[in-house]
Amino acid sequence: MDAESVRDACSAGASQGATGISGSVPSGRSYAFDGLAAAVLDERGAVVRWTGTAEDLTGFTAEEVCGRPVRELVADLPDDLRGTTEMPESGRARLWHRCGNTVDVTFRTTRVDGSAEFLVLAAPTHHVADREQGAALLRALSAQNGITIALHDTDLATVQTNATPDTAHGRPVRPGTRLCDVLCAEDSENLDALLRQVLETGVPVVRRNLQVSWRHDPSRHHVLSLSAFRLEDARGRPTGVAALYIDSADQQRARRHLDLAREVAEQVGGSLDVVRTAQDLADVLVPTFGDLAAVDLAHSVFDGEEPSKQLGGGDMGNAALAPPTAVWPAGIKHGDPVPPLPDHPLLRRFRHGETVIFGLDDFIAMVGDPQLVDYLVPQYAHSVMVAPLHARGLTLGAISAWRCGPSAPFTEDEADLMTQIASRGALAIDNARRYTREHRAAVALQQLLLPPATTDTPAAETAGTYLPAGCGAEISGDWYDAIALPSLRLALVAGDVVGHGMPATATMGRLRAAIQTLADLELEPDELLTRIADLVQRLAAEAPLGDHDIVGATCLYAVYDPVTRRCAMASAGHPPPVLVRPDGTTEIVAISPGPPLAIGGLPYETTMIDLKPGSVLALYTDGLVEQHDRDIDQGLRRLTDALAASCRPDRALDATGRALLADLADQTPRDDATLLLARTRAVPAENTAHWEIPADPATVSKAREWTTRQLTTWGLEDLHFTTELIVSELVTNAIRYGRAPVELRLIRHNVLVCEVTDSSSTQPRLRRAHTTDEGGRGLVLVAQLAERWGCRHGQNRKTIWSEQPIERPR
Repeated sequence: MDAESVRDACSAGASQGATGISGSVPSGRSYAFDGLAAAVLDERGAVVRWTGTAEDLTGFTAEEVCGRPVRELVADLPDDLRGTTEMPESGRARLWHRCGNTVDVTFRTTRVDGSAEFLVLAAPTHHVADREQGAALLRALSAQNGITIALHDTDLATVQTNATPDTAHGRPVRPGTRLCDVLCAEDSENLDALLRQVLETGVPVVRRNLQVSWRHDPSRHHVLSLSAFRLEDARGRPTGVAALYIDSADQQRARRHLDLAREVAEQVGGSLDVVRTAQDLADVLVPTFGDLAAVDLAHSVFDGEEPSKQLGGGDMGNAALAPPTAVWPAGIKHGDPVPPLPDHPLLRRFRHGETVIFGLDDFIAMVGDPQLVDYLVPQYAHSVMVAPLHARGLTLGAISAWRCGPSAPFTEDEADLMTQIASRGALAIDNARRYTREHRAAVALQQLLLPPATTDTPAAETAGTYLPAGCGAEISGDWYDAIALPSLRLALVAGDVVGHGMPATATMGRLRAAIQTLADLELEPDELLTRIADLVQRLAAEAPLGDHDIVGATCLYAVYDPVTRRCAMASAGHPPPVLVRPDGTTEIVAISPGPPLAIGGLPYETTMIDLKPGSVLALYTDGLVEQHDRDIDQGLRRLTDALAASCRPDRALDATGRALLADLADQTPRDDATLLLARTRAVPAENTAHWEIPADPATVSKAREWTTRQLTTWGLEDLHFTTELIVSELVTNAIRYGRAPVELRLIRHNVLVCEVTDSSSTQPRLRRAHTTDEGGRGLVLVAQLAERWGCRHGQNRKTIWSEQPIERPR
């Protein structure tokens, strides 16, 4: 048998596995036959020829095996083959290796024509299995719709492919074809460069999106996803490039649907006006989904009321058309009533909540009336999709999209998308409808809960301004407060409740009432915020299931003392206040903000600052400084500059606040904005008196003498008797039950304040004294003589105070 006959037989044995892929292996490329051993046997089964690959496989040379029966090389010869010279056509066997091991091979025998000899081809079984699996994989891939496989040689000529260009004849691409023979010039150049890069670098390309056109039909574009990798032989030498092209048209369509759904989520629902929301819904469909779109709503929805349970055509009116410049057949415009339609199976499906598709002929047949057809059907329209606007158990109206001219008709998979869009749009429209009634109630409640716009106290004059979101369209829970405290002090509050509408307004009212109550207890700012945080957590726990995370607030609480001219403040996640000094310079007060009020378990920190008389302290909510076109740092700088320019001593605070809010807030703010300005005052030093009292009961009489002398200096002789009794009782209690040091302070303003401070934290209380008791009547006496009295606690100290009115001469 000559060498050419052997090579032909090898080619015949290696050709299996290529089913489904057209083409042939180029001449001169023998890498497909690496590791394939061959031998020739005579009619007795003795080896007559032995190739080098057979020697590589077994380790035996031709001199060692030629002339010997091949059965001597088989390690597990079956019993039925012993003693016979007959050769099986194919199978598996274990051959001895010269080193003593065995080699598992798969073999095939072929009789040489015109001779009694046999050609035996053998290869390691695992190589054969790998090639069979690879061939099976190749056949499976080539049979998949939408997957094109192309094998290119090192010159990028097509070796094998299952490609069938979209032609009238659908002929397969022939072997040897180049990319420029199939694709447009520009597309073939780009793809050729990409495959050349893979061949040269070995770096694969995975899921690269391409848009290509066939050379014979350049007007049609095909969207493909390319994955390509370099082919190598057993020695790692590049032999070509394998390319997989996956038709990604469905993926592109799915991506367009996702993009449209995202646009609906982003663009629809931003307004709380019913008509505006309907227009946004119609606009988002054109031209991405349809050429024309219309939204029709029940008449009651326009007024914010619920529609009737059985909604018909005569109950609806047009709310939106897109594009707005489109010319409809009979000049349909906003507000026009929708005529009733006759009963029809497709229309009944719509009334049961389904999205329906009509071809033009079906729609005309359903309507029946030619005049009504002319009124409803746009020019050149061929397909319409109608979906009900169904939300919260109510059918609010319908949305319809038309396709005209060359646009493709609607498909059933697009009906699912339309259902999702209609569901989102219906919720947005229903939110706008429900908002109307809620807004009326929230506005009334908000006006009742907010404090007076201006206050005038010995500590400061204040002016507060509030701007709701959407220029009045959205009421929220932002608030401010100025609370007069004992000893001429003033508490300043700014807060921001999470959310909008009635729930936020109600929460604001509860928090404001709680802060006023706790302020009367004269707690330190950090302690007050801790208790308010506990209250907010209780409110969150009481909220309906699923709403716990939307109950929260931020708050800034500050207490200014006009005697010491010091201000103590603490923040619960609230922006820092801005200080405008009397000389016009400004400063953002450096405070350490604690967590928002919805988060408990973390401490708050009190910050102390000194304020000169005539300083302006500005408290605000984040709606004033945090806006869509700038971050909070830019907003703070803008606010600081505006305060420096506007807070002049000759300008009223309320006018300043209104002007600042108008200048700094957006035209249609997305969040409420609140601004509280407080211009501080100070009690002159000559209107206060202070003494330190030794812890000796004998000094009580001296305290009365000091008090009498000071009142005489102030011209308050009419208060001698009552003030002496108050001072006597308070100092006595401080010495007897408190701890040194003990201090007495008198403050004169529109009231006379008497304060006694000691280092005990014991809370004084009124108690009923029995007839035989020698004590227990002191605080009862103080409560009778003073207009009001109380106790406040500081760090390692407490102060008991009383106030008596001062009658001014007429």
